[in-house]
Formats: sequence, C-alpha cells, structure tokens
Amino acid sequence: MKRMFLILFLIVAIFTFSAVKNVIYMVGDGMGLNQVMLASYLEGRLINFLKTQNLGLVTTFSANSNVTDSAAAGTALFSGFKTNNGMIGMLPDGTIVPSIAEIAAKKGVKVGVISTSRITHATPGAVYGHVTTRKDENTLAEQLVNSPITLAFGGGWRHFVANGGKRKDGKDLIKIAKEKGFDYITTKEELLNYDGNKVLGLFNYSHLPAASDRVKEPMLADMTKKALEILSKDGNPFFLMVEGSQIDWEGHGNDPYGVWKEILEFEKAFDVVMEFVKNNPDTLVVITADHETGGLGLSTGGYYFDVEMVRKFTKNTDFISKEAKGDKNKVRELVKKYYGIELTDDDMEYFDRLIKEQAGSYYAFSNAIGRVVSRKAHIGWTTFDHTGAPIPVYAFGAGAENFNGFYDNTEIPRIIGRLAGYSLTYPVYELPVSGAH
Repeated sequence: MKRMFLILFLIVAIFTFSAVKNVIYMVGDGMGLNQVMLASYLEGRLINFLKTQNLGLVTTFSANSNVTDSAAAGTALFSGFKTNNGMIGMLPDGTIVPSIAEIAAKKGVKVGVISTSRITHATPGAVYGHVTTRKDENTLAEQLVNSPITLAFGGGWRHFVANGGKRKDGKDLIKIAKEKGFDYITTKEELLNYDGNKVLGLFNYSHLPAASDRVKEPMLADMTKKALEILSKDGNPFFLMVEGSQIDWEGHGNDPYGVWKEILEFEKAFDVVMEFVKNNPDTLVVITADHETGGLGLSTGGYYFDVEMVRKFTKNTDFISKEAKGDKNKVRELVKKYYGIELTDDDMEYFDRLIKEQAGSYYAFSNAIGRVVSRKAHIGWTTFDHTGAPIPVYAFGAGAENFNGFYDNTEIPRIIGRLAGYSLTYPVYELPVSGAH
C-alpha cells in the first residue's frame, strides 16, 4: 500500500513539475497594477494580460532596503535571492550566484534576452551578469558575449565597440562575439530578415527611443516575434526574458501619457507571445515587474481622474522638455499644442517649486512637466523614484496555476525552475528592519 501511494505521489509530482518545456518571462520595469489600470482606462478596455485566472502578488524589498532598485530586483527575479541595491548576480558579501537562465543553459536550454534599454542595463544584465555595481556596464557587456546566451536584442552598442563608445580598454566585443558564433545585426530590417541561429542585435548607441517616438528601431513585439522564431526552430526547450524597460522611465517622469504608450508596447509583445502559446501549450508565460515606480494614484480627489484629458495627449514629457530647451514660456506653448492644456500662473509656480525640490537632477525639468500635467488630470504621484509596493504576477500556459497567492519575488524563479526542471536552491534574506537607499 505504501509503495502504491509513493508511486502515485511520484506520478503527481512529475505531472505537476515537468509539464513545462519553454519559459517566457516578461518583466515590465516599474509596472505596478495602477500603471496597467491607467492604460486600461485610457484604452477603454482591460489590458490583455489582466485577463488571467492565475494571479499572484509579490513583495520586492532588497537585502538592504525596503525599496529596491532594478539591479537587486533583477537578481531576485532571476536568481531567487536578495542582494543589496546596485548589485547584480551576487549576494551582499560578493558571492557570485547563477541566474536561472545560466542554470537552464547548462542543461542544454537555449536562452534569449530582450530589452528596450541598453542590453547591459540592470534588468537584462541580471539574466547573465555578475557585478558589484550596475554602473559597470562595460563588464556586463563582456560577460554577455562570453555567456551561454543564444540571442540578445536591445540597445547599447557603445559598451561593445573598441572605439566610439564607452570602452577605454580597446576591447572589440563585437569581434569577440562573432568569434563565439554570434551574428551581429544593428537595424530593424536586418532583424526582420534574419534567419540564423545565434545573434546579437544592438539597435542603438544607447537605449532605444521611447515607444511613442520610435521609428527606425524595432518595437518590442518585433524583437519578441523574431526571438521566438529563432529559439523554437529546432523544437528544443528555451528560456526567453522580455523586458519592457521604459515603463519605469515614464514612471520616474510622472508621465501618464508615456506610461500608457509603454504599457501598450509591452502588451503587443505579450500578444505575440500568446500567439506562440496557442501552438505550443507546453510553454509557461510569467509576467511581472521588478518594482513599482512613481507611487501612481488614479485620483487626487473628487472621486475621479480626467481620462478624456489624457486621451488627448500626443507626446511624452521628454519630448516637451527637449523641445522647450529650458524655456518655461515654451513649455506653456508646447503643453497647449500637444496636450490641449492651458497652464495657469499657478501651474507655473508649482512647476518652479518642483524644479527647486529636485535641485541637481538631470531630469528635473521633464519630471516637473509630468507632475504638472498629471495634476491637471487629477492623477497623483508620490515620488520620482521607486516605491515598496507589492507587484502583481500574471501567469499563463503550462503550470500557470502555481503562481497564485502572496509571496516574495525570490519565489518566482524557484517555481519556474521546479516546473521546467532546473531548480534553484538559494537562501532568502529576511525583510530588513529598516532600510535606505
């Protein structure tokens, strides 16, 4: 009898934790629930990945603060343990630990990473990198070309070239990448026409332009579709990370229009993923964020916010800031032209106060524009930084039911690992009694 129960237990365990062949892990950087709901209200419909029966909620604190940065959060999301803000792929004491992607690669799983930021930025860097500070993007670039990754799409060729970029050591990482078997592409046309098996695609000197401004470079959906085509062509398992990087930046700028358009770009990539899942039901899709950015509130009082006003916006605040070139009178003119809003003297006084409060910040001017136009639409923000708010997890496909409930972000890669057959076994750091950036 005991033997029969043991056999039944093993059958159930195998069925529960071995049904996943492919993993698609999508990260909306800075994408809290209110960011997704803002886009839903503005679109007049639910954003598609909200339509799940499998929904979790995770804490995001780092090892040294209750408000994480993207480096520590990326380490938690891909390696299953806490580290200090700013560190990637290692414990606070400097002990290097592997990411789930690196563990998967050792088992023959193909790995891809996609980002609309520099591919050496904190979140994509946490898939393959190990550095004491996220600022060390030159080292992350070198680690990428020497990693077991099959494909990488994003921006930031400045950290890979010997001349004309950010490197001072003369290393030509593009040459090294080619020696390692990578093809190298730099344009949207090359991406769409690519039919090889291993590729590094860097489509800008730095980050890709914002979704609402991008013309020449590929969109996130373009990169995701091509990645799925490459990774799935031989039928073997793969692990793909897809990041919508700039949701976070629009949150930092308190820009409701920018958040809206970045969420829509992320949703289009999700739609591409779900088309793939239709024909590949042994694929797990997990969507989450590394943290919430901006402390977005969907009203500043009066039981409403002005959806119709925001729907008339046609440019993000970075565009307004660049066009204004520090001229406040120009801000008034541009906000009227692209937002349909007449800024009052009181609005401009508030604008001045916001700039003074951010003294020394490179982004003070554009941030102030975001906060002022948000106030006009009765949309609130608590900060220009990250918050410690819990973050949703949306799961689809094989094994999705395992992601329901309330837990820590370090559990996400552990659950994925158990389901896909490449487990993580690392310690979780306790919530700090107090923390600071």
